Amino acid sequence: MENSSTMIGPRGLIKKYEFVRVVVQCLYSLGYQKSASCLESESGVSYKSKGFERLEVQILNGDWDGCIDTLIAITDLNDERRASVLFPVFKQCFLEYLNRGDDSLALNVLRKRVSSLQMSKDTIHNLASSMLCLEGMNLGKIDEGVVLELRKRLLVELERLLPPPEVVPERRLEHLVETAVTSQIDSCQYHNSSVAISLYEDHCCGRDQIPTETVQILTEHKNEVWFVQFSNNGEYLASSSSDCSAIIWKVLEDSKLTLKHTLRSHQNPVSFVAWSPDDTKLLTCGNAEVLKLWDVETGICKHTFGDHGFIVSSCAWFPDSKRLVCGSSDTEKGIFMCDCDGNEIKAWRGTRIPKVLDLAVTPDGENLISVLSDKDIRILNLGTYAERVISEEHPITSLSVSVDCKNFIVNLNSQEIHMWDVAGKWEKPFKYTGHSQNKYVIRSCFGGLDGTFIASGSENSQIYIWNRRNSKPIEILSGHSMTVNCVSWNPKRPKMLASASDDHTIRIWGPCQSSEV
Repeated sequence: MENSSTMIGPRGLIKKYEFVRVVVQCLYSLGYQKSASCLESESGVSYKSKGFERLEVQILNGDWDGCIDTLIAITDLNDERRASVLFPVFKQCFLEYLNRGDDSLALNVLRKRVSSLQMSKDTIHNLASSMLCLEGMNLGKIDEGVVLELRKRLLVELERLLPPPEVVPERRLEHLVETAVTSQIDSCQYHNSSVAISLYEDHCCGRDQIPTETVQILTEHKNEVWFVQFSNNGEYLASSSSDCSAIIWKVLEDSKLTLKHTLRSHQNPVSFVAWSPDDTKLLTCGNAEVLKLWDVETGICKHTFGDHGFIVSSCAWFPDSKRLVCGSSDTEKGIFMCDCDGNEIKAWRGTRIPKVLDLAVTPDGENLISVLSDKDIRILNLGTYAERVISEEHPITSLSVSVDCKNFIVNLNSQEIHMWDVAGKWEKPFKYTGHSQNKYVIRSCFGGLDGTFIASGSENSQIYIWNRRNSKPIEILSGHSMTVNCVSWNPKRPKMLASASDDHTIRIWGPCQSSEV
C-alpha cells in the first residue's frame, strides 16, 4: 500500500497511506503494541519505512558500512543534515572499534569518515575531539548487552534526525490534533478558559467567558478615581483618587470586594499605585505628590521617599520586592533605582532622560521600559545596558507590560493603542482602535487567560475590550457616567475586571449572567 494514492476525508485532502502510518505510530507511542501491530498487519502499512527497517537491521547487527551506504543513499538530505545524521553513526562505530581493540579502524573513522563530512573545519575538529575523549577515558571492555543498548539508542536518535518519509516525526498525530485545537482556540475571540478542549465538537466560546456585566459598584472614593490595579495574586485591588487617598480592597471568595484599608497620608491627588511582586507592599504617588510605601496587611505607611519637592509620577518594582524604580516629570530627577528605605542604587539623569511620563519593569526584571517626553519609548536591558528607542507620532499617556514579558502596550491621544514587542523584532506596532481618547490620561491593560485580551478606558465613559489578535473591539461596556481613566484585569480570575472613573466610582465587571449570551 506504500504507493497508494487513495485519498480520504470530507474534502479528499488526506493520503490514506500516510494517515494509517501516523495512526500506527500513535498507537505504538501510547503503548498499544498489539493494536498497532494488528493495524499494520491488516492495512499492510508499517510506520517504519523500508529504508529505516533496513537501517535498523544493519545497526543492530553492527553492519556499519551497510548502514553508512544506506544513509548516503537517502536523497532527501542536504549536506548539513546528512552530516548531523552520519556523525552519531561514526561515533558509535568508533566506540565499538575501540572496544574490540581495532585502533587502526577507529582512527580510520576519524581520518576518512569524519573529515569527509560537509561541515566547517571547527565543527569537525570539535567532533573529532569529543570522539578522542572517548579513547582517552580508558573505558575498558564494554559487554555485548551495553553495546546492544547503545545501538538501540542510536536508532532512536536517527529516528529523530531523519526526515519524512523515511521516518514519521515523533508523536505526529498528537501534533496534528493539537495544531487543529490550537487553531480553533486562536480563532475563538472569546476564549478565556483553561478547561480542556473536547475533540468531539468544534470549539467556540460565548461572550459569557469574559467580563461584560457590572457585578459591584464601589463608592467609597469622594472624587474622581484615577487608577486601579489588582494585586499579583488577585486577592486585592488598590485604587487611587483625586480625593488624595488610596484604598486597598479585599477580593472575597464570592468575588465581591470589601474595603480593607483607606490610605490617607497624601496631601495631593494620588494618580498611581504599584504592588510589590510578593503583594506585601504598595507604592502610591502622583504628579504633584511624593512617593509613599505602605504595608498591605496593616495599612501603615512604612516610608516616605524624599521631601515635598521629591515628585514621582510613576514607579515600578523589581521581582525581588526589595528594589524599586521611580520616574519623575522633573527633568532633574530623571529615573532612579532604590531600596525600600530610599537608598539610591542607580540613577539615569541628564539631557538623555527628559521628563518621565510612565515606566515599567518587565516581570522577569530584565528590561526597564519608560515613556519619555511624550512620544519616545525607551527600552533598557538591565543586564547589558543596551537600549532601544521607539518614537511614536502622537503623545503617549500610559504604558502596560504583558505578564509573559514579551509585549507592551501604550495608549496614544490619537485614539489608538499600540502593541510592541519587547525584543524589538517588529518594525511596526499592532494597532487597536475604537475607543475615545484625545485629552486625558487613559490606561489600558492585558488580561484574561494568557493575556489574550486588551482592555482600555475611554473618554466616552465606556470600556473597550479587544482580543489582542484583532484591531477592532469585541465588546464595549457601558455603565459609568464619565470618563473611564483606568482598567485592571484580575490576573488570577480571568473573568473579573475593574474600572475607575471620573464619576467617583469603581465598577467590578463579571461575565453576563442572563440566559442570552
